Amino acid sequence: MQNPHIDYFSIPSPSYILESTKLDSNLAILDTIQKESGAKILLALKGYAFWRRFHNVRQVLSGSAASGIYEARLGFEEIGGRESQKEVCVFSPAFKPQEIAALLPIATHIIFNSFAQYQKFKPTIQEKNKQLQSLGLSPISMGLRVNPLYSEVTPPIYNPCAPQSRLGITPDEFQKGVESYGLADICGLHFHTHCEQDSYALERTLEHIEKHFGTYIPQMQWINFGGGHHITRADYDTHHLITLIKNFRQRHNQIKVFLEPGEAVGWQCGFLLAEVVDIVENSGSIAILDVSASAHMPDCLEMPYRPQCAKISKENAMLEQDLGEMQGAYHYRFGGPTCLSGDVIGDFSFDTPLCVGDRILFFDMLHYTIVKNTTFNGVPLPSLGVIENNRFSLLKSFTYTDYKERN
Repeated sequence: MQNPHIDYFSIPSPSYILESTKLDSNLAILDTIQKESGAKILLALKGYAFWRRFHNVRQVLSGSAASGIYEARLGFEEIGGRESQKEVCVFSPAFKPQEIAALLPIATHIIFNSFAQYQKFKPTIQEKNKQLQSLGLSPISMGLRVNPLYSEVTPPIYNPCAPQSRLGITPDEFQKGVESYGLADICGLHFHTHCEQDSYALERTLEHIEKHFGTYIPQMQWINFGGGHHITRADYDTHHLITLIKNFRQRHNQIKVFLEPGEAVGWQCGFLLAEVVDIVENSGSIAILDVSASAHMPDCLEMPYRPQCAKISKENAMLEQDLGEMQGAYHYRFGGPTCLSGDVIGDFSFDTPLCVGDRILFFDMLHYTIVKNTTFNGVPLPSLGVIENNRFSLLKSFTYTDYKERN
């Protein structure tokens, strides 16, 4: 939807732009889930890390979920840690000793991907916990990630339970680990089997979790349902999710439950603004944009998927929605500025011609874009901006120095 108060041609292109009111709407939904279910919701920084506007995130969510030391530090600095009663929950397929050392001052939960890693770092964490407890602070809680051998995720690149997955301990290996080492210092279990899925997929997954790991749940203080829950999507059944969580907690002595969505926080709350730089002909019209699928919206190639977009005419500043690959009178393939032949965003059509200088709005481009973008070919990173109170503000621009220092 075009904001009549915004001059889209005065905004530098390309730019990722947050619409703050939409973020607040997502946070309100997540807050309701927390209050009515008793679960704690953490922001998974791997999916959404627009920290320059975390003030409301900090107020609403219970903390952050990290997949590495830099994400953990960002969550600690911008959302909070144990001193502010926020969680910093960290998982990695494998930790190095120096990473554990860096996590000790900031993490509230450290989740291991194997019994070997748990045994390797348990003494270090136990020593840190003695120090924390002497100061009257809560200790670091250790957990294990499990693989229930069930996931409905497609394609396979996103499926953490695919054959030979490196993520999570399978039921047989978990039993072997318990027999060898026990669970005396393990406080929680973590699973992450979702990607853009609903509460009914979670319900079916919990059946497998309880089937394979139900024997161990009574020994746990918490269980982390991971991310990939599409909670803020318009058709998501939030009432079913609340009931599901409440029933699970009731079955397991009111165990603490975490969810760690990333995409659901940033879902539909911003767009990537681009400009048409040229139009070439080769068995059809190809619009060359100043944004790249490869560098700026990699999920278009990984998933793959075709993003929703609209054009704003330079001639009359009117917004026109893409009508699909063949629905409109004028058809265009959108391509990026890199030398990669496959740097193609998709095929689009409109009722009116596209012109050089027109602006393109790619919707829902605040999650899994900024966190994954690159400077391939030396293509500049898009600027970062926000629309608040019907006004655009530029928050960050990137320069040659940003490119040079990454290499």
